Amino acid sequence: MIFDGLQMPTAEFERGSGWTLKPEGACRAEMCVPLAGPVGEVVDVPAVAEQLGMPVVHDVEEGMWSLGPAFPAGHALSSAEAPELELPDLDGNLFRLSSLRGKKVLLVAWAPY
Repeated sequence: MIFDGLQMPTAEFERGSGWTLKPEGACRAEMCVPLAGPVGEVVDVPAVAEQLGMPVVHDVEEGMWSLGPAFPAGHALSSAEAPELELPDLDGNLFRLSSLRGKKVLLVAWAPY
């Protein structure tokens, strides 16, 4: 979910995140996670994200924020650093993923099954 501010209308948060905010907490399907504060018309995204185990990142240049998926059971990645990958490019030269360290990278994987 990508957004431009740290507060947003509750309905927008629910649409984008898949969580429904109720008096008993944030709910998704059969699971509800209690929230520390009351649910109003506006969501404090960092506060709710922290309680749901959702990572929040900020792109300073673009002035945009991104909210990652929830991991309420504590199964989140410890870092956003990808493991080293070394694969041949189209010319047969070895390419290392680490050569892009410090840059934003989008990895696209495909499998024929």
